[in-house]
Amino acid sequence: MPELPDITVYREALARFVVGRVLRRVHLSNPFVLRSVDPPLTAFDNSTVVDIERLGKRLVLVVENERFLVIHLMIAGRLRWLAQGKKPPGRISLVQFQFDHGAVVLTEAGTTRRASLAAVHGRAPLAAMDRGGLDVFASSDDALVDRLRSENHTLKRALTDPRLLDGIGNSYSDEILHAARLSPLLLTAKLDDESYARLIAAIRRTLTTWTQRLRTEVGDGWPETVTAFRPEMAVHGRFGMPCPVCGAPVQRIRYAENETNYCARCQSNGRLLADRAMSRLLRTDWPRSLDEL
Repeated sequence: MPELPDITVYREALARFVVGRVLRRVHLSNPFVLRSVDPPLTAFDNSTVVDIERLGKRLVLVVENERFLVIHLMIAGRLRWLAQGKKPPGRISLVQFQFDHGAVVLTEAGTTRRASLAAVHGRAPLAAMDRGGLDVFASSDDALVDRLRSENHTLKRALTDPRLLDGIGNSYSDEILHAARLSPLLLTAKLDDESYARLIAAIRRTLTTWTQRLRTEVGDGWPETVTAFRPEMAVHGRFGMPCPVCGAPVQRIRYAENETNYCARCQSNGRLLADRAMSRLLRTDWPRSLDEL
């Protein structure tokens, strides 16, 4: 799922390409992507886009007269820019936002349709879509710590909970925890002040570094490659590969459709964290440390 750095770069590209332009039409290629009917999409025809906002991991096209088009990319949704006259990519196209000079196209790979579009009129219903997570750059250190301590979860779960913090998902939570040298399974209620200081610094540093890196990659163009897996990452998506800090093989915890990647030596004092499936299968043969592994 695109996270804060990716959403920020998308937002900036949308601002360059469509703010101040007249949205001629919103064309649905797949009607199931639309999650609201009031106001109808025809209410946005021939209206000027005045701003682009971010609402958590959602992107919001702000149209004149307090109307909003809210895009949630979910896992496989992506935005593409098509110059005037270009055809959208076949079956993966869900929505076209058509302008005189081209179109923004919402696409989604795969067969599971999770990406969505909502049409909203007025600030109050738009605010109701906010999950409530704190903006990590607009909030003080104390506010962030208080929010993380408000519920006793693992650090991995807390960082990715949109009700607690804003815009962090599976990818960057792995990178943040590696930078902070903290286990993803540590509980928020048991973390000491020094560890929280490292965590907050790592959150801001990691998100800032990656946002700047993606900005440089995109330049004045359009973000063509938005992915959760990048070779420059320290641990995310790098299971079995050497940690860039200590050289130990990156480990993983698998659950449902996701996995958490971490360095046992840097983050858990060499202790292997239990993979639910494999540890149940191997039972007493499950290695407890890098040395046993």
